[in-house]
Order: sequence, then structure tokens, then C-alpha cells
Amino acid sequence: MKAIEVNSVSKHYGKNIVLNNVSFSVNKGEVFGLIGPDGAGKTTLFRIMATLLLSETGSVAVDGFDVVKQMKEIRRRVGYMPGKFSLYQDLTVEENLKFFATLFNTTIEEGYDVIKAIYSQIEPFKGRKAGALSGGMKQKLALSCALVHQPSVLFLDEPTTGVDPVSRKEFWEMLASLKERGITIVVATPYIDEIRRCDSVAFLHKGKIQGIGTANEILIRFADIFNPPMLEHIGGRKNVNDEVIHVEHLTKAFGNFYAVDDISFSVKRGEIFGFLGANGAGKTTVMHMLTGLNQPTGGHGVVAGYDISTQYEEIKKHIGYMSQKFSLYEDLTVKENIRLFAGIYGMRDDEIACKTEELLVRLKFVEHKDTIVKSLPLGWKQKLAFSVSIFHEPSVVFLDEPTGGVDPATRRQFWELIYDAAAKGITVFVTTHYMDEAEYCDRISIMVDGKIRAIGTPAELKEKFHLPDMDHVFTYLARQATRKSD
Repeated sequence: MKAIEVNSVSKHYGKNIVLNNVSFSVNKGEVFGLIGPDGAGKTTLFRIMATLLLSETGSVAVDGFDVVKQMKEIRRRVGYMPGKFSLYQDLTVEENLKFFATLFNTTIEEGYDVIKAIYSQIEPFKGRKAGALSGGMKQKLALSCALVHQPSVLFLDEPTTGVDPVSRKEFWEMLASLKERGITIVVATPYIDEIRRCDSVAFLHKGKIQGIGTANEILIRFADIFNPPMLEHIGGRKNVNDEVIHVEHLTKAFGNFYAVDDISFSVKRGEIFGFLGANGAGKTTVMHMLTGLNQPTGGHGVVAGYDISTQYEEIKKHIGYMSQKFSLYEDLTVKENIRLFAGIYGMRDDEIACKTEELLVRLKFVEHKDTIVKSLPLGWKQKLAFSVSIFHEPSVVFLDEPTGGVDPATRRQFWELIYDAAAKGITVFVTTHYMDEAEYCDRISIMVDGKIRAIGTPAELKEKFHLPDMDHVFTYLARQATRKSD
């Protein structure tokens, strides 16, 4: 018997076709991967299978029950973990779990056997608010909440996006144990190593199933999307005597807790500097200090010639910044976004007008200058957000996980933009959880427990630790962390 059967499902949002005659089935006890680029229709499909959204055509059955006629039966049998964790940030760990148990008319005690292996890792912090947890701990709590009513089917919509490689590996070890209990798992993921751990995979693109098969079959068949050729990088325009970032003995304490504990490093002009670390290692705190959003407790730092302790308002004028969410205003047009950010950075009107036209031509956006940003494809949004962040030609641009949740082909295109910026002398300070992107950096630092445990080129680090790639290097160092509550 099939655990899930999707037959000829279609869905529109206005004139936009989100799902177009989608059909597939999932065997009981299988780990089934639902993969594809952002905007392919995966989340809409998850919501239909979880009875949260109605399709316009076709039918869906979960455990033999129809999602429309037998909605209540299905909701008792499925667990759903959306990409945003679905947690209540102001409730504690235990309060979140109790709330979800109550929704299904059960208790933590009744479902404890199913969640024990997962929840026991965060139970020592059951009194902590969910908003204060690290990404890895939020992940475990959200999974516990999805499992507390003992479902037979589990829907996971990109549950590991934005989570460090070690936490991702731990998460998939949990999924393996759930599979052994006979739970059927449908999971969306942009990570190639996670795709390979699925029993079967369906590739969804532009609302259509493009192919179904084993992970290897799909990855080979669509290699242009999932396995694009590596980029060649000869390095940016660097000068050993021209430091754009210089940090000495930097610390940041919150009470008695040192989020950043005596770190020192420097970054040259035109260098691509990868700033890596597991969730809770202290990366975000460092970036907040370097970008003028927070001031250090101790030590000294200079960014673009300005002191991070006393001249942080000047720093903000001389840097660019792009977050994982792209920092764009979705309800403004392409041209309006460019003008808005240029104005924020203090550029003159005549300069804005001239450079805007140049940028539109370079990005091939001339015909789309009046297009609302939220209607753009993800790859276009990325290109626009990055271009806007360096529009005022800053000394350094900070990129905080800018490619999270994006397919490999789109990520590769984004890194071509990074290389172009570095070649023009812009320093790129980037955080990422993709270890193939770490290989693209000129140098890398890896933080563990608030300290920098390793720094050097990718080749130097692999040689130093006698490991084959950056994924192994990162995992080796991150597993030495002693912080469990951060």
C-alpha cells in the first residue's frame, strides 16, 4: 500500500501556475525527496498534502485517506515541519512541546517514546525560550513538536536550510532512526548530500514533475542544475599592505557569557574571506560588531579605516550588506529598490540616475525596471540584492548566508558576481553553510565556541588537518565544540 498518492494536482495563484498536473506516489516507510529550485511549487504541494490548502484539480491520499473528504483523519496521522520551524519564539522549549501535544489531544508523556532520542538532547534547556535557541536546537525542538502525536507520515519542508553542516548530519541521523520505526518521510532539501540520503526523489521545476527516480539517477540526469562545473578563481586584487578589516583581541560578553572570546584576524582589499562556524559559534555577533550594529566589550577593530567602537556610524556608510533574505523591498519595483538603497547610502541624485541605467543594462534588467520585486525569479532577486549592496562601491561587502536554500546552479551564478566584485577591489566577507562555497574563498576562518580555531586558504587547512575537503575540516573542528546551550 502507498503511503501517499498524488494524482494530477494543479494549483494557480492568479495567473501564475504553481502546480501543473503533478502526480507521484510514496511507499510506506520510505524517505522521499521533493527537490527543485525556489518557486518550483514544493511548499504549495506540502500544504496540499498536509490538508492546509486545496488543489484545483486531481486528488491526494495520505495513508489511504482523501485530503478533502477525510481531512481530520489525515491531520491525526501526519507531522508537518515547515521551513520556518513553526515555533512560538516567546514560549519555552517545554511550553512549545506541550502546546503542540495539546493540539492533537495528547501529552508529552504519551508521545515521549517517539521523541525521546531527539528531545532528550534539548530537554536540559526546557525552560529556555525558543527564540533564544541556536538553529540546531530549534531544529530538534520543531521536529519533536511535529512528532509528539506519533504520526505515521512526516512532511519536512527544507528543515535544514540555514543550519550548519554538523547539525544537518545529526538531523539526518534522527531521520534514519524515524525511518526504522516505519515512519514515512517526505522531505525537501537543496543540499546534494541530503538528496543522496533519500530512497527516491522527485524533481519539481516550474510546477511540473521533471523526473522521478533514485537520487543518483536524478542528479545525473539534471547535472546542469545540481552539479554545475566548479568555478575557477585566480584571486581578487589584493595588496598585502592594504587591510580593509583588522581585528585584535576582540571580545563580546553578554553577562558572564563570552559570545566572542579574544579573536584576531585581518582581511585584505579585494579578498574573499569566508567566515565559518557552527550555529552558536559567534559568527553573527562578530558580523554585528564589524558592521556597526553592536559594539565590542573589549579589544580593537577597524573596518574601512574606521574604529568599530567609536566610529560605527561611519562604518555603515562605507560598507555593503546582504542577508539571507536579500534585504530587498518586495512591494517596490526593481528601479525603486535601487534608488532607495542608493539614497540610504548618501549618493547624489545625478549619480544615482546614471549608475542605475548602467546597472540595469549590465544585469539585463532594462525591460524589467518597473517590475515588482516579489514577482522576480529567485536568481534575479539574488543578483539585484547583491548589486544593490555594492552599488555605492563600498570598501567591503558583508554577505550573511546569501545563498541559503538555493539550488547549486543558481548559487554558482551568484558566486560569479562575487568574483567580479573582488576583481574590482571590493573585499567580500561571507558566511555560508555550504562547504563547496568555502572552497571558493581566498581564505577561511572557522569559529568554535567564540574563538577562531583555524584560519588559512582552503588548501592550507586541508593539508594542516590531513582531510580531503572543507566539509571534513569543518566537521572535525565543529565537533570539538563544548557549548551546548548556545
